[in-house]
Amino acid sequence: MNNPSIPPEQEAELLKNYFSAQVPNAGRRLRRGCLTGLFKLLAVGIFGVAVFYGVIAITDPWAFHIGGRSTPLLTWHGYGELQTKDGNRYPLYVSFFPSSHSSQLRLKGLRPVGGLQGRAWLCTSRASAHLLDLSGTIYGRWRTTDGSLITFRLLEWNTARDRLLGNSMRRGFFDLEGRWRGPELLMDERGDHGETGEVFRSGLHIDYASVTLNYGTYSDFTDLCAKYPAH
Repeated sequence: MNNPSIPPEQEAELLKNYFSAQVPNAGRRLRRGCLTGLFKLLAVGIFGVAVFYGVIAITDPWAFHIGGRSTPLLTWHGYGELQTKDGNRYPLYVSFFPSSHSSQLRLKGLRPVGGLQGRAWLCTSRASAHLLDLSGTIYGRWRTTDGSLITFRLLEWNTARDRLLGNSMRRGFFDLEGRWRGPELLMDERGDHGETGEVFRSGLHIDYASVTLNYGTYSDFTDLCAKYPAH
């Protein structure tokens, strides 16, 4: 805009008015674009969650009501004192949720209806707790855990040091099986064929154990663990 017939002062004022009219429009377009993108992202997220819960409702409806309580996050966690045949007691905490992997074999005449996965912690002293992988299967009723049989395999966690030293194949474990009685999950070591698990790398061996698990938090478990001396 360089017209010799227009005084410089008027030309500057015209330029100022022109750009001031353009910038707000660009800002509004940018804001509208951002809001539209956020709305689409939110809609996709809501749709994904709805599809996920819909699939769970079809495949694992028991996951919405575990152990006599509503579990909208599809997770149950609890703790108790694991007691072995020789009288030792170890605080145990478990947390699990549905899994697509499960046993395909019947157990005690009951068919498998769903898989489990999660984590567990076994306290051996107030300063030490073993982290464990949890996997398992629910047998019996499809829509609820009430009256269903449940099994766990609690497998010693592989640390980075164990993988580095090639100890990944040698992992201690023990198996538990039980049922809910109201809000309590009563479990005993399985030993279907006389086996009682594998010795842990620390030398710990869980032998013919039993435990009653009650719903609770990891903080409840650590409070209980803090009261225990070393075995």
